[in-house]
Amino acid sequence: MSITSDDLKPIKPDALSPAETEAKAESLGVGKATMAIPKVFVMAMLAGAFIAFGGMYFCIFLGDSTMPFAAQRMVGGICFCLGLVLVLCCGSELFTGNCLMICAKASGKVGWGGVLKNWVTVWLGNFAGALVAVLLIFMAQVWAMNSGGVAEAMVSVAASKVTPDWVTLFFKGIMCNVFVCLAVWIGFSARTVVDKVIGIILPISAFVAAGFEHCVANMFFLPMGFIMNTMGYGADGVITLGGIAYNLSAATLGNIVGGLLVGLAYWFVFNQKKAGK
Repeated sequence: MSITSDDLKPIKPDALSPAETEAKAESLGVGKATMAIPKVFVMAMLAGAFIAFGGMYFCIFLGDSTMPFAAQRMVGGICFCLGLVLVLCCGSELFTGNCLMICAKASGKVGWGGVLKNWVTVWLGNFAGALVAVLLIFMAQVWAMNSGGVAEAMVSVAASKVTPDWVTLFFKGIMCNVFVCLAVWIGFSARTVVDKVIGIILPISAFVAAGFEHCVANMFFLPMGFIMNTMGYGADGVITLGGIAYNLSAATLGNIVGGLLVGLAYWFVFNQKKAGK
């Protein structure tokens, strides 16, 4: 077998530079905007299920009520990282991360039609995937672990998401997607799977520990908590369908704002620099 010049090129272990990462974000945004809707929807279902798996892991850990608060938040946050690890490493479409498509829009490479089509399709696909995961996790009786302690944790997590006022939830959503999009940005810059996994742990575990609101995660937490609540876990009627809609409306809009803040900030700095402006 002959050796080509490409074989002799040194392998770069360092991550992409911020400017290269911004260019990659634009390229990925174009690809997302032009992908066929059926493929987008199925990939979005995968992401919804992946994030739900992270939420399941989080609830299992919280099922031990004797765990000190700080340890519970920190380790629980690390457990939740499973979701984004699967999203970034296995390939899927996540609504919150796709807010970074604003980079491609700001550069004029895609129109609002393509962006909004992707966002709506991915949001619905994420919800569908999360609900499939809820069914699978329910039938596997994960909630029954620790003598129902996991079910109690599921209700407790869901209840904490429907009790704050709407404005608070909205700002929790902004803060959440600032952290998530920074984690996704790290994933864009990474050259290896190890880079991606290690890079996302701190920002994702931080937003979970702080109790911020991620609309896709809540597509799992809230329906799962609602089912457990109807089965007698937690206080009667603490989780309602109205409460689920209340949270998702605030979290979704907040997540969009948070994602736009990150995407536009990096686009402004690094796209302008590339263009020599």
